[in-house]
Parts: sequence; structure tokens; C-alpha cells
Amino acid sequence: MGKRLETTPRSKVRAALRQLFLRSRERAQAIRRDKYTCQVCGRKQSKAKGKEFKVQVHHIHGICNWEAIIDLVYEQILCHWDKMQTLCPECHLNESNSQGKQNTTAGIF
Repeated sequence: MGKRLETTPRSKVRAALRQLFLRSRERAQAIRRDKYTCQVCGRKQSKAKGKEFKVQVHHIHGICNWEAIIDLVYEQILCHWDKMQTLCPECHLNESNSQGKQNTTAGIF
């Protein structure tokens, strides 16, 4: 077995972002809006045994640059460990508020 990397592999970040999208409310709303039907050929999603068929969601404008998105995750969220500190929830809230940030993710990061 190889040496464990010091940082989270890019493949894991990409997989996590993909899972976030696959479970997102926005994706589900698009599918419901289109009544589980392909907007090009009209084929409907089916769960019937032997006729299983799932529709997918496509970004009309595409996802412009996966690498830039992943770079931003590394820069803002997965920064080097020497730029992080361990805090209790109360101190984390106080630190976040003192930095003037909106604390909508208290207790998560």
C-alpha cells in the first residue's frame, strides 16, 4: 500500500461535488419540472421491471471549468492545516462573528 497523501486527492473533491449535485434540491426540481421526461426525445423515466430507465440532468451552459472549481475548494475550504485551528462551537461562533462573516455554517466548518 502506498504512502498516504497529506492533502485530500482531487478525485475525492470531484466525487464529493458530484454527489452534492446528484442529491441537490435544484436537480430534483429540474426533474420534477420536466415531469421525468427527456426534453429532446420525450422518453419518460420508468421503474417498471425489465424497462428501467432513468433520466439525467444536463447543465445547459455546461460546467465551465471543473479544475478552477476544485482549485477554489482547496483555496477556501481545504486550505493547509496550518491555516486552521480547533475551536469549541461557542468560540467558533465568536471568531466567525468577529471576522464580520455571516455565520450561516456555524458548527459545520
